[in-house]
Amino acid sequence: MTAARAYGMLAAFKTVGEILAAAKAVKAAGFTKWDCHTPFPVHGLDKAMGVRMTKLPWIVLCFGVTGLSFAIWLQWWTNAVDYPFLISGKPMWSIPANVPVMFELTVLFSALSTFFGMWMLNRLPRWYHPLFSVPSFRRATSDRFFIAIEAGDPLYQSETVRSLLEAQGAESIEAVDEPVTQSDWPPKIKYVAWAATGLLMLPPAFIVQAKFSTSDTPRFHLVHDMDHQPKFKAQAASSLFADGRAMRMPIDGTVARGELFEDEAFNTGMVDGEYLTDFPLPVDEFLIERGRERFNIYCTVCHGVSGLGDGMVNQRAQEIISPLWVPPFNLHADTVTIQPPGQIFQTITKGVRNMPGYAQQIPPRDRWAIALYVKALQRSQAGSLEDVPPQHRDSIR
Repeated sequence: MTAARAYGMLAAFKTVGEILAAAKAVKAAGFTKWDCHTPFPVHGLDKAMGVRMTKLPWIVLCFGVTGLSFAIWLQWWTNAVDYPFLISGKPMWSIPANVPVMFELTVLFSALSTFFGMWMLNRLPRWYHPLFSVPSFRRATSDRFFIAIEAGDPLYQSETVRSLLEAQGAESIEAVDEPVTQSDWPPKIKYVAWAATGLLMLPPAFIVQAKFSTSDTPRFHLVHDMDHQPKFKAQAASSLFADGRAMRMPIDGTVARGELFEDEAFNTGMVDGEYLTDFPLPVDEFLIERGRERFNIYCTVCHGVSGLGDGMVNQRAQEIISPLWVPPFNLHADTVTIQPPGQIFQTITKGVRNMPGYAQQIPPRDRWAIALYVKALQRSQAGSLEDVPPQHRDSIR
């Protein structure tokens, strides 16, 4: 069933001056629910209507600060509280490392509040407006200026409004009705809608239940992928093979990947289980210079330029008093200086204590170069007068 109710009064004016004077008069009369429609922007019309500054910038500011605060809290909670992870003595949480996410969430919240705030403040979306049914209103985009006063205004009285608009020299004044459609959904549609809503709530309910509960059986998988594929565990029985074992013995002569060494001494630093006491390649100025370069790249961050254990990472860890930090060794300590070159090579290759191995990053020749440079550093701190050629001893006495 369709009915009609009064929407308001629409008045048309011919000139800019008339619409400005009429707008001032309507504002002076105290009306609050009314608007002007013009074919082009009219300078001074906003002031004549008493249009105030939009609240949208304040809405955007509030949501932007909310996004920034949420980004800070989220990263602080995940990185420093819920799952703290120490990386090279760096702080658990700091502003510079988290600026990108802070910026992105600030922009995201601001953009969304701008879009939806504009719709809300303009009371949109509105698919139909009663003024569209007035034929003369089509000239609002060409050569006429209109004022529409809504019937919902507390001061609205049709005769009073008509008299006010006539006094301002309106070309035409029309009462505008708004269609009111009274309809209800059929009972079957309602039942289907309620049933669909209930079904849509089931997946989130199952997810919440699975999140906060434990079970002796595996979770239900809609897509199995490779979660439940058949497999054979080491040292378990299996009927697949004739010997009844799941684990297969390696084929005779099999060599593990990365362990095929033609020169055992060069690649492992050991011969017959003993560390090499000499270098397996020619020692020259190029090799020691190469060792100095590789040492400065990989080792100085912890051990320092001179090998005293005063690298930048260690200094930072000492400043923040990190409880998990283990200081690097002083390469000039007696326990290190007595180590043969093969043992230093093995330490670089496989690591020791908290120091990781560098076999993947540094090829064997460069590891020997670093070991040679370490020995040179140790020798530089333990030299004596007898190590200086006789012809130069007098000049340094």
